[in-house]
Amino acid sequence: MKVVLTPKRISSIVRILVIVFALGIFFAHPRAVKAALRAGAARTDITPAKPIKMAGYSSRTQLSEGIHDPLLARAVVFENNGKRLVLVSTDIIGFYSGTADHFRQIILKEFKLEPGELFLSSVHTHAGPGLTIDKENGHPNNLEYTKDLEGTLVKLIRQASDDMGPVRIGTGVGYSPVGMNRRELQFDRSGNSQIRLGRNPYGPTDKEVLVTKLARPDGKVFAALFDHATHGTCLGGKNLIVSGDVLGLAEQFAEKILGEEVVVAGFAGASGNIDPWFRVLPAFNTEPGWVPEPVLLGTLLGEEVVNIFRDIDEVSDGGRIGTAFVTLELPGKPRTEGEIGKDQPPTPLNITVARIGDIGFVGLGAEVLTEIGMSIKAASPCKHTFVITHCNGAASYIAPEHLHIEGGYEIKSSPFAPHAAKIAVKQAVKMLHEL
Repeated sequence: MKVVLTPKRISSIVRILVIVFALGIFFAHPRAVKAALRAGAARTDITPAKPIKMAGYSSRTQLSEGIHDPLLARAVVFENNGKRLVLVSTDIIGFYSGTADHFRQIILKEFKLEPGELFLSSVHTHAGPGLTIDKENGHPNNLEYTKDLEGTLVKLIRQASDDMGPVRIGTGVGYSPVGMNRRELQFDRSGNSQIRLGRNPYGPTDKEVLVTKLARPDGKVFAALFDHATHGTCLGGKNLIVSGDVLGLAEQFAEKILGEEVVVAGFAGASGNIDPWFRVLPAFNTEPGWVPEPVLLGTLLGEEVVNIFRDIDEVSDGGRIGTAFVTLELPGKPRTEGEIGKDQPPTPLNITVARIGDIGFVGLGAEVLTEIGMSIKAASPCKHTFVITHCNGAASYIAPEHLHIEGGYEIKSSPFAPHAAKIAVKQAVKMLHEL
C-alpha cells in the first residue's frame, strides 16, 4: 500500500515526534523542569508615617521632624530545585534590641525557610527609625512602626516570591571613594596619643563596589544587587530629618536612572571603621547652589553602581543554591578597654552563608570592621563574594586582633575578645568551601 505524505499527515508526525522527544527528556531527567534558577524581586515604602525616635546616636532623644527621602525595603528571592535564598535589604539602622530574632522567626515560619535561606539586613542609616518590641520602654510610635514593619516585610517577600521566573545573572566590580577609614590618630597637648573618630586617609578602606544584574531570558532587567562598605553616618546626631543616607540615596538614584521596573537592593559591606567622606553633619545644607553631602555621596556611589551594571555583558543561568547558618559562641570581653577576665562569658555571632553558582554571600550579624570583610573576600573560593553586615543579628563591633592594641571607640564598644575575629573569618570561609 502506498502511503501519501500530505501536509496534514506530516504535521501530525512532527507533533508526535516532539511529544516523544519531550517525554524522553522528562523521564531521563525527572528534575530538569525544576533545575533552572528562578528569581523575583519587589520593593515597598517603609517611611515612618509619624514622628519617631531616631536611631544611631544615644544623645538624640527628640522625635524626627520631617522626611528628606523615602525609606524603602527590597527583597530578592531565588529558587532552584526546591532550595531558596531570600535577600532582604531595609533602609533602617538595623535589627537591634532583640528584633533580629523576632523578625527572623516570623519570616522563617511564614515561608517555611531554613535559617540559612534568609539574609535579613539593613543599610545602617543613622537617619532613620529605631525598632523596638519593648512595650514598657519603647516609644509608642516606634512600637507601632515595628509592628507594621513585620507585616510589611512578609507581604514584600511574598510579592517577590510571586514574581519569580527564569533568571540570568551576571556580576561586575567597580570602585568608589565614598568611604573613608575613620580611626584617626590624634595627640593631646602633652603628646599623648589616642584613636578618635575622624578621617584617616591612609587607613585600610575597601573601595570595591560589587554589582549583580538579574534579567529574564528575553533580556528584560528586573533587579540588581550591590554591596559597598560604608557607614550610614553622613548625617549626625543633631539631624532630625529622615533619610536613607548614603546607601539609601544610592539605591534610589540607581532605580531612578535604570527605571522604576528595576529593584536595586543595596547592602552594607564590612564598614565598622569606615565613615562617609563627609560625616556626622548636623543637617542637610540648604544653602543656594550647595549639593547636600548625603546627596552628593549617594549620587557618586549610585553612578558607579549604574556604570558597573551597564557594563555587565556576560550573564548565565546562575547555578545551584547552597545555604548555611551558624551561631558562633566567640570569646567575649567587657565593653571597656580594661583587662579581659578568664570568666568572661562568650558573645554569640550569627553567620549566614550562601552560594549561587560562583557568587558567594556572607552575612554577619554585627558591625564588622573592614579588615575582616577584606580577609573573607581574599580567602573566599567564590569568584565574587558579597560581605553583608547588620545581617540576621546586631552584636555590636567586631574588630581584628591588631586593632585591640590601638584601642579606640570600636574596640571599647566591642563585646568580642581580640582573637574572636580570626575565628569568625575562618568559620565563614570554611562554610563557603563546604557549599
